Amino acid sequence: MNSFGRLFRVNVFGESHGASVGVNIDGVPAGVPLKQEDFLADLERRKGGSRGTTPRKEEDLPFLKSGVFNDHTTGAPVTIMFENNNTRSTDYEKLREFPRPGHADFVATEKYGGFEDYRGGGHFSGRLTLNLVAAGVIAKKILGESVKVNAYITEVGGNPDPEAGLEAAIAAKDSVGGIVECTVDGLPIGLGEPFFDSLESSLAHAVFAIPAIKGIEFGAGFAAAKMKGLEHNDPILDKAGKTATNHAGGVVGGISNGNQLVFRIAVKPTSSTPKEQQTLNIKSGEVETFSVKGRHDLCIALRVPVVLEAVTAMVLADFMLLEQRRPRVFKQA
Repeated sequence: MNSFGRLFRVNVFGESHGASVGVNIDGVPAGVPLKQEDFLADLERRKGGSRGTTPRKEEDLPFLKSGVFNDHTTGAPVTIMFENNNTRSTDYEKLREFPRPGHADFVATEKYGGFEDYRGGGHFSGRLTLNLVAAGVIAKKILGESVKVNAYITEVGGNPDPEAGLEAAIAAKDSVGGIVECTVDGLPIGLGEPFFDSLESSLAHAVFAIPAIKGIEFGAGFAAAKMKGLEHNDPILDKAGKTATNHAGGVVGGISNGNQLVFRIAVKPTSSTPKEQQTLNIKSGEVETFSVKGRHDLCIALRVPVVLEAVTAMVLADFMLLEQRRPRVFKQA
């Protein structure tokens, strides 16, 4: 449903054009230093407004509603809310008769009988990734300085030069997808619970909660299917588990092996392309030509890295708490 995690449990709520979006996080250890300013750097990385992203501008200030006292977490659930102020819902009223290809419009109407909030994609909107980024900020604090989570764009529209890939999409007046890679350094050996809660399956589960994600691969990924066994195997060099290569991406048997965690995700082109499209007119019952209006990202991948870091940190923080590698009460230095 709308919750994820076992000890570090994240529950998201809100709609794109509703009063607010937000997140409730249960299982946050007590004593973690936490102020509004702690969220701003990652939230700024997620914002639109730059070339290739949506022109919708929101302050995206996190309001800490519960679970924080005297600038430290209390051990109770932490609730964070973000106001929605810069909405243009009329853009979506015009599209009510035309379920947009690639969006959740059609399936949401069928599933919820037309009662869903369709404005701006409603609960299916990328706006809700604000909640994930906020949860990720807290998760990174739980992981501490010894664990480094970094995500970055490796290509846009098949071009290893993201800027060139974006320019090609702008010239074509169409949207474009991309690849984002995530690496994690400093993980201990042993994170992951076979069979269904392996590190890879848990990360994949969280990653696919990010709108527009269509694929994931770890280490050598799909290239492994073209390799021989001797080539793909990672020779172990010492008792700390260091390997000569890292085709496994830091995970063997669903368990972290102490090497760098490496995985990549595929981000689809934004469904709301500026180009004219064909789709069903619900009212007339005919397939007609239409175009999507409103404010949309030309390339969603540009804003994904910080969201990917967040869900990765959420999964890892949960495993670290399960393994009792992080305390339930953080002591002040």
